[in-house]
Amino acid sequence: MTGARAPKMTTHALSFAVHVATSESDLIDACQVREKAYGHHLGDAVASFSTVEAADRDPETVVLICRDKLTGEAIGTARIQSNAARPLMVERSVILPHHIAARSRAEVTRLAVLPGADAMAKLCLMKAIYQYCEAEGIDWLVICARSEPLARNYRRLGFKDFLAPGHMVPLAHAGHIPHLVFTMDIDGTRSEWQRDGHRLQSFMFETTHPDLPRFQPAQQRSAWRQHRVA
Repeated sequence: MTGARAPKMTTHALSFAVHVATSESDLIDACQVREKAYGHHLGDAVASFSTVEAADRDPETVVLICRDKLTGEAIGTARIQSNAARPLMVERSVILPHHIAARSRAEVTRLAVLPGADAMAKLCLMKAIYQYCEAEGIDWLVICARSEPLARNYRRLGFKDFLAPGHMVPLAHAGHIPHLVFTMDIDGTRSEWQRDGHRLQSFMFETTHPDLPRFQPAQQRSAWRQHRVA
């Protein structure tokens, strides 16, 4: 019996490029994006976002930075921490169920895009995060939202409410600010979207974006460690 025909891939160029931060300058630029993006939400509490954190340099952490192609300006960033060496930061505040805690997992934090930036920037950061998880063999992704509008965006991206809808918990690694918690089954999301014809199916799985990083399962992590900021 002949299997289903593979979808035809299309290629789409972007006005920006996403890459892994590999220098002190990259990390400083990522912090400036965080400070500007979160400033009008967090007020004085945003001061801690302006400096490079220990988590940014952790060997099990990858910081993504999105730069405008024309100006080189950093317009977006995200941080991905895996549980390869220690529990996720969210696990200081939330007990994950066994079917997640027993598997490889990662947490997205410091996801930020400058106001007025290309509308595709946040979506492409999320695609890069998903592709990183696939390359690294990560089974579950965790992300937290401080507001319902952000939560709606994450649900549209395939995240599921971990707690009862609307239930928030203070997070120790986020200044004890109450957040909603979401999880994503990496393999399950791909299957679910293909089955349901999700509106982002083509963007995520049938479109090649040359301006996103290409993660190689072993080589990528090795290269990241070699170029890591001391």
